Amino acid sequence: MITDKLINEQLEAKGFGDKQACDPDLAKQSVLDHYNVEITHEFGSSADYYVYEETTADGYEVYVATHYMNNIIISEQVHQYDSNLCGEIVEYMKYSNGDVYDPELLYISESLDHTLDQAIDDLFVYLSERFEEEILEDLEAQGYERVELTNEI
Repeated sequence: MITDKLINEQLEAKGFGDKQACDPDLAKQSVLDHYNVEITHEFGSSADYYVYEETTADGYEVYVATHYMNNIIISEQVHQYDSNLCGEIVEYMKYSNGDVYDPELLYISESLDHTLDQAIDDLFVYLSERFEEEILEDLEAQGYERVELTNEI
């Protein structure tokens, strides 16, 4: 019989169960490990992706998310609001090409850590749901049965 406990045990083994969901540091590490991404706050590093704020000539803050520091496309990589960056980070991480021996390096300025945290939360939920579906399919293929609980009085 497929139970919530059985599903959670398998999710925790993958790094996406209740234990990790209740600990932001574990959740963050699970997401970063899954996508093979490392985070740096050192601007001079040779990162694979950069997320930072910049000031325009007339004093406005703008936000940049780019692979290439020397070839910024203003209409695609410069954002007026930092709230747009969360989606950029999510997309970058989903399609990053990092592997165990050569992880992707994401530079993010410390002032945007809140945006990184939101992206990590979004990815944790996305991956948890995806892994839960896979686990259910695998358990059913092994002969386990789903039991729907009802509240009949």
